[in-house]
Amino acid sequence: MIRLSRLNGFKITVNAELIELIESNPDTTLCMVTGSRIVVREPVNEVIDKIMDYRRECLKNGKAPAELLLKTYKKEV
Repeated sequence: MIRLSRLNGFKITVNAELIELIESNPDTTLCMVTGSRIVVREPVNEVIDKIMDYRRECLKNGKAPAELLLKTYKKEV
């Protein structure tokens, strides 16, 4: 899971495993495998970096994504 911001500044957590593609038109739009679209403040490169960091963390710790979500959530609360 990665933390992003909607255009109004509201923080959201997105399942990085469900992102199908990312568009920049001009706002960054996440197209999810479910068919939904999420518009975020972060530029495409920053979203990609967050996804890569998330996946590195999964591989490094050998943890399930749910465990990483709890770890990330506890840091931010």
